[in-house]
Amino acid sequence: MFHHVRIPRLVIFTKSLQTLTESSSLKLGDANFCDLVSARKIFDEMPQRDLVSWYQKDLLSFCVNTKSLVQTQQAHAFAIIHGLLPTSISISSALILRYATFSSHPRIVQMMFNQSLPFSRSAFLYNTLIRAQTMMGVADDHIFPFDVYNGMLRSGVVPDDHTFPFLIKLCTDYTEVKKGLEVHGMLMKLGFDYDVLVNNTLLLLFYGSFGDLAGARTVFNETPKRDLVSWNSVIRVFSDSKCYFEAIGVIKEMFLWSEFKPNVVSVVSLLPVCAVLEDEIMVSEIHCYGIKVGLDCQVSAGNAFVDVYGKCLNVESSRRVFDEMVERNEVSWNAMIGTFGHNGFNNHALESFRLMIDEGWKVNSTTISSLLPVLVELGKFSKGRELHGFCLRTGLECDVFVANALIDMYAKSECSAEASAVFYNMDSRNVVSWNTMVANFAQNRLELEAIGLVREMQSNGETPTSVTLTNVLPACARIGCLRSGKEIHSKSIRNGSVTDRFVSNAVTDMYAKCGCLNLAQNAFDMSLKDEISYNILIVGYSQTSHCLKSLELFSEMVLNGMKHDTVSFVGVISGCATISAIKQGKEIHASAVRRLFHEHLFVSNSLLDLYTKCGRIDLSRKVFDRIENRDVASWNTMIFGYGMLGDLHTAVVMFEAMREDGVEHDSVSYIAVLSGM
Repeated sequence: MFHHVRIPRLVIFTKSLQTLTESSSLKLGDANFCDLVSARKIFDEMPQRDLVSWYQKDLLSFCVNTKSLVQTQQAHAFAIIHGLLPTSISISSALILRYATFSSHPRIVQMMFNQSLPFSRSAFLYNTLIRAQTMMGVADDHIFPFDVYNGMLRSGVVPDDHTFPFLIKLCTDYTEVKKGLEVHGMLMKLGFDYDVLVNNTLLLLFYGSFGDLAGARTVFNETPKRDLVSWNSVIRVFSDSKCYFEAIGVIKEMFLWSEFKPNVVSVVSLLPVCAVLEDEIMVSEIHCYGIKVGLDCQVSAGNAFVDVYGKCLNVESSRRVFDEMVERNEVSWNAMIGTFGHNGFNNHALESFRLMIDEGWKVNSTTISSLLPVLVELGKFSKGRELHGFCLRTGLECDVFVANALIDMYAKSECSAEASAVFYNMDSRNVVSWNTMVANFAQNRLELEAIGLVREMQSNGETPTSVTLTNVLPACARIGCLRSGKEIHSKSIRNGSVTDRFVSNAVTDMYAKCGCLNLAQNAFDMSLKDEISYNILIVGYSQTSHCLKSLELFSEMVLNGMKHDTVSFVGVISGCATISAIKQGKEIHASAVRRLFHEHLFVSNSLLDLYTKCGRIDLSRKVFDRIENRDVASWNTMIFGYGMLGDLHTAVVMFEAMREDGVEHDSVSYIAVLSGM
């Protein structure tokens, strides 16, 4: 640390400081800490003080490099003893920053600043305190974060180029948009808008953090001399704000017009944009550039390429990048495991995990949270339990991402009690934790618990999201809990999530299954619509006396450019069967044949039901004979049809042929054959 001082002297210096602190009763935050009399008294009681030769540069070097709060206090006391404080601005500034580093009480920092301020003639001391405030993060209740800057201006001290970057960060930390704009105006007035460091800070920390993309672009465009950080900052701002095409536009502009070329930061910032857009061509172009300039040798770039190829569904390229990496780390293995899991190569993901362990890499929370869904897909729930045990032994269960993955695993293995145990043992939860737990209850037929958990979630200060509502609304629908469904619907209107198509579809479905088709229709009319929206109402109306509405909606889908699917056909055919509308049923049958939907078992069974209820057992038999893989519903429909017509012999023959076809009878089969007697 003191390279010009012999080691014995440094030992004496540090030991003397330690003796001072151990022999004192000074406490952090004690007003007497900066009292010269107290400090002198302690110094006089110290042994061997004459062995140390004091120079200001020695103490300044020590102040800058203190390793703990205790060492900072030691240096502070010696500076007072030898008259270096409060007159030495450099030592005062170094101590202010060290106190801030070790999260000391803001009043100590403020007190040191106030004592040295009369000896300051520049912006240096002010800049130090502003920087310390950004490091401490939380202001004292009695200290306004911008008092230092305001006092600086009132006292006539002119801010310099070091003032504004830390001041802008302070505006960002305290979400002071208005103050930030004021600071921007001041720096323009003083001519610092030409400073590249100041502009980069404005671009990324201020306008980027508050999502003011127009402001960020203006600062970027008006920066007379940009550096590589400027380009990377604007790419990052657009990427974080989900303006993906703008981010790609900037990188193209950088290639065409800039003297700077993308570095590893540029590439790592842009690749997630390509992943969201699934633009594999752009990824390949960036990869070629990376190989050309040697970026592929950097582990961070390699990790990013492994990840982005996986998200673009190109597992082969992802694996090739991974295999060719000169250097790998835990992130590399996690990216590869995530790629295999994301693309359904679950056995490969598990094998990669085993290789990772065999090569001695440390498993972290990302590894576990990536692997648990893989074990769920493979049905290896016992392995999932073993992994849970490993998390308990290593303390990884405390990680919120791991805990969320464990809840999801237990929920999907129908172990709701274990999922609940993980959830309620969590030290801290995020909204994903609550959503996963609501889904756990809803999926495992614990509808009342799911509804109750949403209320508990709100009482704990967490706001339900679109995912929460999409999970809990089907629970309300299954048990016909209309009141709770209406409460959730009103909540979605208040927080604006009703505009989410998944939520609006869940609301429509809830009302339809609760038998309130008028409310379902209202929700449908006010929402953005897709095929699922139409299918919900088509199926809903098909079970009522308003079956013709199913036909209207079926036709409306085509007019709105939407394609019918299996659910559309099943719903509308069921509607025709309910009112014995054989003419319309035949038209829909013809449409299904033209589009090959008649080959789907559910559609075929619906056609059997339609013709049987319309008394056309001959047409039912033709449809039945063309079904390749008949299920119990197919046989039961035919047996019931013949029974209704009084053809007991054929019904019994069908009943016996059913077992010969390898399909077991159920209770409906017996009811169907007995109905003809």
